Amino acid sequence: MIKLKNKYYIMRHGQAISNVRDVCSCWPEKFYNPLTKLGIKMVKESAEKLKNKNINYIFCSPLLRTRNTAEIVGKSLKIKPKIDRRLREQNSGIFNGRPFEELSAFFGEKRLDRFKLRPPKGETYIEIEKRMLKFLKSTDKKYKNKTILIVSHELPLLFLDCSVKGIKNSDFYVSRKKISTAEERELN
Repeated sequence: MIKLKNKYYIMRHGQAISNVRDVCSCWPEKFYNPLTKLGIKMVKESAEKLKNKNINYIFCSPLLRTRNTAEIVGKSLKIKPKIDRRLREQNSGIFNGRPFEELSAFFGEKRLDRFKLRPPKGETYIEIEKRMLKFLKSTDKKYKNKTILIVSHELPLLFLDCSVKGIKNSDFYVSRKKISTAEERELN
């Protein structure tokens, strides 16, 4: 477990076009991928739940769907979101803009191989975990006794959640708790 000086909440972006089409969308964004009408509605509902959490800062991934999400929440909470590249979606490399099933087929059945297996021109799970922890550690060093909302993508948030709770990569698929679109939850 990681001991933190601040209180953190994590939130996955609302439903976006890529979720509906089941398409990989990372950086650089290959197509216009905003929140859907349902995604906007879901984010507004989550923003209401966050109103009593005394959020001081909002950090988000630079991808459109997370910026849209953070802006909606920020408007509700009267906080201007800060963009941080380390909160981006997994770099799926050559699979960016392609059907998600192609990326899944590349990884195959052996789940633990995904930690070291790199999609061509992409990044490994271990690299995602490292950059998310780097963000958390530097943010935790910069602020003290603040409440911080992190708006990102499912996989990076899962790694952050598991790392903070001390869940080993070998137990990742057993212990992780899926994060739905527009879901917010306490990190620590």
